[in-house]
Amino acid sequence: MSLMNEIYYKSRRQKLLSSLEEGVIILTSAPAKTRSNDTQYPYRQNSDFYYMCGFQEDNSLLVMVKTKEVVKSMMFVEGYDEEHALWNGSRLGVEKAKERFDVDEVHDIHDYPTLITDILRDHVALYIDLFDDPPWLEQAKKSAKELLSTRGVKRHIQAIYDVTHLIRSQRLIKSDIEIEAIKKAIELTAKAHHEAMKVSKAGMYEYELQAKMSYVFLSNGASAEAYGAIVAGGNNANTLHYIDNRDILREGDLVLIDAACEWELYASDITRTFPVNGKFTDAQRDVYQKVLDVQLRVIEAMKPGVKRDWLQQYSEELLCQALIDLGILSGECKTLLESKAHKKYAPHGIGHWMGLDVHDPCPYVDDAGESLSFIEGMVMTIEPGIYIRADDENVAEKYRGIGIRIEDDILITSEGCENLSAMIVKSVEEIEKIMLGRSL
Repeated sequence: MSLMNEIYYKSRRQKLLSSLEEGVIILTSAPAKTRSNDTQYPYRQNSDFYYMCGFQEDNSLLVMVKTKEVVKSMMFVEGYDEEHALWNGSRLGVEKAKERFDVDEVHDIHDYPTLITDILRDHVALYIDLFDDPPWLEQAKKSAKELLSTRGVKRHIQAIYDVTHLIRSQRLIKSDIEIEAIKKAIELTAKAHHEAMKVSKAGMYEYELQAKMSYVFLSNGASAEAYGAIVAGGNNANTLHYIDNRDILREGDLVLIDAACEWELYASDITRTFPVNGKFTDAQRDVYQKVLDVQLRVIEAMKPGVKRDWLQQYSEELLCQALIDLGILSGECKTLLESKAHKKYAPHGIGHWMGLDVHDPCPYVDDAGESLSFIEGMVMTIEPGIYIRADDENVAEKYRGIGIRIEDDILITSEGCENLSAMIVKSVEEIEKIMLGRSL
């Protein structure tokens, strides 16, 4: 049963419209995408569109209108078609959409080119995704242009604004029901990571661990993987976006797994690194513990009012000192930070927003360009890492080929934060226990 219902979507539309003086908003569904010839990728709805209405079919639109006298929402959907139902399954259709969605009007998508002209009549502002160009938006701009020379039209579209910034600013703060969806995704992801730890052994292939995790996701009802899984054994972990997952897992190596699932389109995003054979070497343990200590200290610092930019700077200071302590870098931490020497081994940011997209495209700065401060309800990943390539002769041989990242999903609360993925083991002792004892 879905966690969401029409109350949530309607309240989101009302909040968005309340931020406007007047205007017309047009949101478009994601197009179906061809994989090869006449086969398609599994359909994934446009997150902004879904956030505002919850509809998961393609070839559909959500239009919202606000004037001093009228505030209304309408949907355009594909009508029911028997042949489509035979080959691809039934569409909801206009009549059932009227029953299901709490909007003022529902129309057939094929009527949109005619109706959009009347919808835009006497409006001065149009809000769309400025960085996308589906035919529906081109039709809206064409209709607005035609109205310029139409008799009897007293007001015309004078400005076109980007609506995505407004929606994504709204998406920054997660409601309780959204947090529940994220928690459900994390719950399944926790099971999958623990299963991978339990079955890992030398001689397996990376894709075998990926398959074990995919089975957990799909057999428990996850809507999809949240992103392409990374299962990187040994030196492969030092390629940050390694997705081949075809190599053999070798005795004495670590394996880094960055994999998670979606629940009702809400993402989780988890990384764990563990020894293929269940036992850390001394060098692996030393680097791993440094990364874990950094992550714990960064999470501890998260609370309302803390700026994301400050958190990034703080994490870099901690990682740089960790590299000095390990003997990978030498010199004063301040000097190394200024020269960005630490970036060779800790190249990426400390984390990103997460929600309907695994990398939620919500703003990181305010309208003045200042870094946003954390507010209760924000969800961010925290994922420090240290990566030492196997061919790096500037580093002690015992460390070469080690790549470690530890990633959790953190909710900002009223007084601090909550690690939503805290149930996924990550201490050296916990990992070795689950791997060697095969139970928690």
